[in-house]
Amino acid sequence: MSPDDGRPRGSWSQRGAAFGIWYLRTVTFINFLSAVWVSFGNDIRRHNIAEFFTPYLLTAGFASGAFSLFLSVTLRRRKRAAWILNLVLSGLLALLFGFGMVAAPEFRGHVQNWVSLALTVLFAAALVAGRREFSAKGDRTNPKLAAAVAAGGLLVASLLAALLVTATNTAAGSSTFVQRWRYGLMRLVSLAADDRAFPEIATPNWVNVAINVLSTLLLVAVLWAAFRSVRSTEAITADDEERLRALLARHGDRDSLGYFALRRDKSVVFSPSGKAAVTYRVVGGVSLASGDPLGDPEAWPGAIEGWLAEAREHGWAPAVMGASEEGGTIYARHGLDALELGDEAIVDTTEFTLGGRAMRTVRQAYHRIERAGYTVRIRRHEDIPGPEMDRLLRLADDWRDGETERGFSMALGRLGDPGDGRCVMLECTGADGELRALLSFVPWGEKGLSLDLMRRDRNSENGLMEFMVLELIQRAKEVEITQLSLNFAMFRSVFERGSRLGAGPVLRLWRSLLSFFSRWWQIESLYRANAKYRPIWEPRYLLFEKSTDLLRIGIAAGRAEGFLEAPGLPKWLNRKHLENVR
Repeated sequence: MSPDDGRPRGSWSQRGAAFGIWYLRTVTFINFLSAVWVSFGNDIRRHNIAEFFTPYLLTAGFASGAFSLFLSVTLRRRKRAAWILNLVLSGLLALLFGFGMVAAPEFRGHVQNWVSLALTVLFAAALVAGRREFSAKGDRTNPKLAAAVAAGGLLVASLLAALLVTATNTAAGSSTFVQRWRYGLMRLVSLAADDRAFPEIATPNWVNVAINVLSTLLLVAVLWAAFRSVRSTEAITADDEERLRALLARHGDRDSLGYFALRRDKSVVFSPSGKAAVTYRVVGGVSLASGDPLGDPEAWPGAIEGWLAEAREHGWAPAVMGASEEGGTIYARHGLDALELGDEAIVDTTEFTLGGRAMRTVRQAYHRIERAGYTVRIRRHEDIPGPEMDRLLRLADDWRDGETERGFSMALGRLGDPGDGRCVMLECTGADGELRALLSFVPWGEKGLSLDLMRRDRNSENGLMEFMVLELIQRAKEVEITQLSLNFAMFRSVFERGSRLGAGPVLRLWRSLLSFFSRWWQIESLYRANAKYRPIWEPRYLLFEKSTDLLRIGIAAGRAEGFLEAPGLPKWLNRKHLENVR
């Protein structure tokens, strides 16, 4: 927890929470170790029978390991429901152990039992001491979803188990499908069935193991449904958007990504003064902000504190994609760590020139397209008549690569909206008079533009996008701009420094790995495409609270940007649905 929550680091509340989390992690490790170390696992199981017992959740095996792992993860995310469940289970177990020690003298004769009782009581006491740390709320639809997953999953898993039993039954007598279904159901529910109750069924051991695995998967699914975080808060309203546009009007020239805060799939937290705001989207339990906060930098801390407080209230992992050095510094003062993601390419249109030997290749490519008869038209969106804009929207959809609209941190996610009239559209027409490509830029303050959308006919000439960008740079006075933000180049410094004479072995290896992965993802190619304009490189950072959340944040960022997709839930299971904006 941050010191901003009003309690000093190292308080008894935090120590109790930390002990509970590490206890579950240790139990998880032992449970998994005992599953692969047979003799060790058998020792633990022997101490769970007769007059012996083991500490809370220490039972050995993959199923118990998965259960304790899940509880440790949910407890680390400060979920109130996880705290309640662990406290109830450990408290009841401690009472049961205590009653056994009082009522049965043979229990008191084993030191192990005293240790087990002490650890279980200590775990429960630690949870009580750390109760203030576990305040993250779950989604209100969780009980309904968990019940649906349990009922539907049990039905499907029991039918699969019955089919497995039917296919592998080697018993001499005949059995009905209902008997085989009951056998599979009993193993799903109890993880073990009394074979004497089913004399007409005999299956190989691997079938029983497979059914137990199904049971474990079902348990994990039900637990996930019961403890999942709130999926989102209220999306930006019309009033919120008006306030954000007012902040952009006053401070929009500070950050080239500022206009993308107006995406309507985001939520917003304003500072107490209303002079700053953080916009974010919740993806996979990650509260994902992008760029710097909007508004007056002196009010940024208030907006950041409000955003972090909301993330902790719901158990979300806070993260920021693409913060500038100035914004990253303010975020870091609130307990977030920084990781350099790459660099944004910014062109100063007043200083740019196609002349000189360094621009020879770019100049030749530009003139090749020009000689082919291509021309570029530049207009503000508000100057494009409605029927023409409708036609451009249809072409943009036709030229889109795939069904998913990609982009989050540097994409507006809509085109042709009446509220975005100050955006700039570039239309490239071939010698035959047919439209071949589109570029759309969003405002960056009064004198700048940021690239939003690139679409082209795949049958058009290569180099068309570069030709259009160069046309905009050279004709910048038509739209009264002096600076242009282009694509973001991930790990740009690695490619640049790794190719220099004297680069170290670690840097060269890192560059080689990135070049290898560039075969599937546009990592190096984006850097090369931007470098040809000889831009000013502005570093951008990823901000995060805990390094253990980096994988989770990476997956959430991939989903937000449209590179990864997750199956959605049925509409009736969601508390509120946000409409996707084109």
